[in-house]
Amino acid sequence: MKRALALFVSTLMVSAQSPEKPLAGFQPENARREFELEKQFDSHLSRANLQQWLKRMSAKPHHVGSPGSREVAEFIAAQFKSWGYDTQIETFYPLFPTPKTRVLEMIAPEKFTAKLSEPPIEGDESTANTAGGLPTYHAYSIDGDVTGDLVYVNYGLPGDYDKLAEMGIDVKGKIVLARYGASWRGIKPKVAAEHGAIGCIIYSDPRDDGYYAGDVYPKGGFRPKDSAQRGSVMDMPTYPGDPLSPGVGATKDLKRGPYKQAATLTKIPVLPISYGDAEPLLRALGGPVAPPDWRGALPFTYHIGPGATKVHLKLEFNWDLAPTHNVIARMTGAERPDEWILRGNHHDGWVFGASDPLTGMVTVMEEARALSELAKTGWKPKRTIIFCAWDGEEPALLGSTEWAEFHADELKKHAAVYVNSDGTSRGFVHVGGSHTLETLASQAARDITDPETKVSTLERAKAQRAVAGNPTPGDLPISALGSGSDYTVFVDHLGIASLNIGFGGEGNGAGSYHSNYDTYDHVVKFEDPDFQYIFASAQLGGRFVLRLANADVLPLRFDNFSKIVTRYAGEVKKLADDMRAETDKQNELIRNGSLKLTADPRKTYIVPEPKSAVPFLNFAPLDNAVSKLKLSTEAFTKIDLKALPEPKAKALDAILLQIERKLTRPEGLPRRPWFQHQIYAPGFYTGYGVKTLPGIREAIEERYWQEADEQIVKTSASIEAFAAELDRATKLLGQ
Repeated sequence: MKRALALFVSTLMVSAQSPEKPLAGFQPENARREFELEKQFDSHLSRANLQQWLKRMSAKPHHVGSPGSREVAEFIAAQFKSWGYDTQIETFYPLFPTPKTRVLEMIAPEKFTAKLSEPPIEGDESTANTAGGLPTYHAYSIDGDVTGDLVYVNYGLPGDYDKLAEMGIDVKGKIVLARYGASWRGIKPKVAAEHGAIGCIIYSDPRDDGYYAGDVYPKGGFRPKDSAQRGSVMDMPTYPGDPLSPGVGATKDLKRGPYKQAATLTKIPVLPISYGDAEPLLRALGGPVAPPDWRGALPFTYHIGPGATKVHLKLEFNWDLAPTHNVIARMTGAERPDEWILRGNHHDGWVFGASDPLTGMVTVMEEARALSELAKTGWKPKRTIIFCAWDGEEPALLGSTEWAEFHADELKKHAAVYVNSDGTSRGFVHVGGSHTLETLASQAARDITDPETKVSTLERAKAQRAVAGNPTPGDLPISALGSGSDYTVFVDHLGIASLNIGFGGEGNGAGSYHSNYDTYDHVVKFEDPDFQYIFASAQLGGRFVLRLANADVLPLRFDNFSKIVTRYAGEVKKLADDMRAETDKQNELIRNGSLKLTADPRKTYIVPEPKSAVPFLNFAPLDNAVSKLKLSTEAFTKIDLKALPEPKAKALDAILLQIERKLTRPEGLPRRPWFQHQIYAPGFYTGYGVKTLPGIREAIEERYWQEADEQIVKTSASIEAFAAELDRATKLLGQ
């Protein structure tokens, strides 16, 4: 019996030492070493550091261009230097407007002046210490002084204006009131201006972001009555970063044109307000009753207007250049120093920025510190690791965009992968990014224990998908990236494989978003009280960095990428077919007189104009490219990467490092050349939300038929170029 037990224990020990779990990019023996190294990494992580740094850096306002932002950057840089990193602060000077006049008043049918302020919260000392902070406003709104009738436009998206047209309501010459949600805020004034509005007001409705969702701060985490969401309304789907220097780093001595010529400023003035300030405006509105799905949670009937409700909006800004301080810390690789792994998070906030972004920034710092502890034992990464603390993300991804544009040639030559985060909270692991990194993402999530359920974060995420009716037998699917954080310039502009990582879904932090109430107290009360998930984020980020830096071969895999591109191709073909069927059906109804629209039986019926028929689109190039990608992927996947000799491993890395660039085109997408990736881009009318195969998809959606045929050819050529690189790698390995 004892001998049998000893044999069983011995077997367990051997099993524990063997590489039971696959590890992309690693030969078996090196996988064993990597797992052991990661255990050591975890042992160096400190929850106390995370708490201490978060409290210190969120102690006062630190928006881009402020003394507080400079102090935070210098503090972060000092830490990196103390840990032995080659550290610099690189400063750029993009345009960043700050408000000097903000007036919103209702002048009819009654008088009301909006407060436009966020009062201190009892029990949260930070909220009374806002000196030097930014008031509630929208960055990159133009100056304006406008008076007009008010119209409520729901979320202010293109479909909402279609509904208004059906109801016979025109916003031309009027000021629109839109609620936050359903899209990025910058789309709302963009669409309003396209429909002739002269001003735009955006408010937070309590149904979406307030007491309807739960108790408001300080009793709960949701947005209180007088809180408004700051934010940028720059037309970032055209290009992010400095409005005056697209594609060029905004150095101090760069010559610039007049700010009014910048293409990404709004066309009309726009201002955010609280639901406390919105309530009198909405209550006074007349006109038709809002459709059921347009109604918020304020205690009265929602009307659309226009009518007797008239408002005056006046905005003026200081149009200055803001020093933007990026902290760049480097640990040089021992074997392949010219291959770079980049890890970043931003450090600037709209006010205190405790949740957004500092819960993510402290994890990056702790990852870097723990790696420095490993380095003291003699460990060195195979590849160079570059940690980045970005400034100016909140207004327009300023710091990362200007730095990457300035260093574009170096990055195209050396950057292998960029790993981003932007705050974290309790809940489920979430990863978005290049689908060549999906296996890497699943394996990292597999090896982190969820703090609450004690199963792996991969298992918990898969369980969530199963409950939602999306069982996942293989790798955890990652979402495609559009825009909204500092990965944008890397993947969308430069074609560098990228990831965006974090936890969320159970923290109650939405109510503090971009407000005076995004404080340390709010984080510890409602988002991650004992820093369990912030700690887990450091474990997760550390694994991404370690595995990318140490792998024998860059851990890119292509079967998931091939499958997802095949799916995207099917989606755009179906989009064209569905639009053709819908258009034919609607035009037939118009021709036989049975389609008439009105929201009010007392009004004249509206007969829509027939739409142009959807022509035949030649998807043969796309079908051929997808087939080629599938064959190339299958051939590469059959190659055994184990025991690859170092010369071949290094040669393969040279191909893998550049392969994502093949999915870009130097001329970019139609009407927005800055966005060069042909598989992923933010939508022109979705803002942050991704459009996949964007050149093709948006041409079809906008009914640009000749452009659609052209984009099919161009996108297909990029996919084929990617497949050809895979073939080159397969040939190299087969020699």
